[in-house]
Amino acid sequence: MAITLTAAHHSIWRHLYDSMHAAQKPKSKLKFVTLDKESILGTLWRREDFPSICSKEDLTEKAQDIEVTMPVKKSQEARYNLEPGSFCVNCFWGRRPDGVAINEALKIGYILEFKRSTDRDEGFLEVKDAEANEQHNSIIGALKAATLEWEIEQINFVVGNRGSVVESDF
Repeated sequence: MAITLTAAHHSIWRHLYDSMHAAQKPKSKLKFVTLDKESILGTLWRREDFPSICSKEDLTEKAQDIEVTMPVKKSQEARYNLEPGSFCVNCFWGRRPDGVAINEALKIGYILEFKRSTDRDEGFLEVKDAEANEQHNSIIGALKAATLEWEIEQINFVVGNRGSVVESDF
């Protein structure tokens, strides 16, 4: 079941992402840099012209300051204990936002995140939005700290699914 849900998640996000890209006006300066597939931040940095935003060294330094304050998963504690500094750097460069879009003319970078949840619970939007923000806290924080000329924003897309139909709801 998990494989099917993950496939559905990716299919919905791909359709939404491709639709945003296709709906751009011809004069739009917005460049979607993750059209082919999700990529880890390290790959995106090598593949795209992100050094115009800030240097990799500056970003790494700012990211390490943030990553070191984040909780380490129990399954990763042994790796963290061997070399905390490089562990934090590797965590940062291994992060994978669902999408990235850049407007070089306006100097704005967008980190895009897609979340889905059952919408049966009241407050599901706020919960998933907070979850998405926490997930990319280090990317947003490090980019904002490393570049003073660029504006960095995160845009979350949260969708709900009803799941099974419950007769008493009607």
